[in-house]
Amino acid sequence: MVHVISSRTLLHPSDPERSRTFYGEQLGLAVHREFGTGPQRGIVYFLGGGFLEVSGRSETPPSPAVQLWLQVEDVAAAHEELRAKGVEIVRPPVKEPWGLVEMWIVDPDGTRIVLVEVPADHPIRYRPGI
Repeated sequence: MVHVISSRTLLHPSDPERSRTFYGEQLGLAVHREFGTGPQRGIVYFLGGGFLEVSGRSETPPSPAVQLWLQVEDVAAAHEELRAKGVEIVRPPVKEPWGLVEMWIVDPDGTRIVLVEVPADHPIRYRPGI
């Protein structure tokens, strides 16, 4: 078995500064660490139980198979905040048949991001014995 100590998702954007502005200022993700200098510097953001590293540069668009799932406390509040900041909303919050409230946005390179609210009565919150 592989013993994983830490993990992160790596994104190599086509325009690093634009992506740093999106993740750091528009989404407001907290910075875990920064490395390097100048326009190619990298930033690692906290993502709840994981990390998102935005570093390097890519000349090719991201694969549509790569998507980010971010759980938030209040999707309606996130929707209003992000809309006010000019973030492209692909789909406003909708309660899905499986009970989660989901909203879709995209980053500057088109990476799809779902913001998810888990309602208090959803089975995901059920923890027997706790």
